[in-house]
Amino acid sequence: MASIIIDKRYCGPPNSGNGGYVCGRLARHIPGAAEVTLRAPPPLDSPLDAIATDDGTWELRDGGKAVATARAVSVELAQIETADLLEARAAELHALSRPHEHPLPHCFVCGPARAKGDGLRIFAGPLRRQAQTPVLAASWAPDPNLTAGDGLIAPEFLWSALDCPTGFACNYDQQSGSFEKTPLLLGRMSARIEARPRPGELCIVTAWPTGRDGRKRTADAALHDEAGRLLALARTTWIAVERDVQLGRG
Repeated sequence: MASIIIDKRYCGPPNSGNGGYVCGRLARHIPGAAEVTLRAPPPLDSPLDAIATDDGTWELRDGGKAVATARAVSVELAQIETADLLEARAAELHALSRPHEHPLPHCFVCGPARAKGDGLRIFAGPLRRQAQTPVLAASWAPDPNLTAGDGLIAPEFLWSALDCPTGFACNYDQQSGSFEKTPLLLGRMSARIEARPRPGELCIVTAWPTGRDGRKRTADAALHDEAGRLLALARTTWIAVERDVQLGRG
């Protein structure tokens, strides 16, 4: 058993952890690619227990309540979308990057109210391409305060970077060229890390929707370095909820 504390810096909604970050923290206990299912809003600044089960999975528990479960999986995507740095920076101009228009302006990953070096400030917007499936993209230069002991960016921050862009991909309406306002929460995330970047190394995140089924919306994402080398990829499932639930009031 290990103890995990989700610092308030790593919030998604105001009173709970960013889904991708929490998934990445628990996935550290799984060798190789992992799938993490979020079962309750991860509380902030509270000791949580990461417990190995008899069947090889891991649980993140808040007392007697399961917050998340993780297991080893194979993560392969049907397609991997890419973009160059200029395309990604052009796409950012059409992202929800103003605090008054953003659903969670203080989110660790995508919140525009977070200062540079504090939040990741990843603002994914649509690429201006003629394609059947819309693709969102953003640039990211990881801050030195995100490194692990080996000097590379810690894996949970790669999970984080792949998280929020998929949520915006799920809510992007290609016909209108705008984002729907449906409140979403991450329900499940699977990721595979190929390589981890160094601090300040320019990276490009791409994300694209893959389906809808009732309240469930799915999207995939990839992270490349500026030279086009694949760093990580992810599959996500998001759940449409009421706004009060998204904010932790319901």
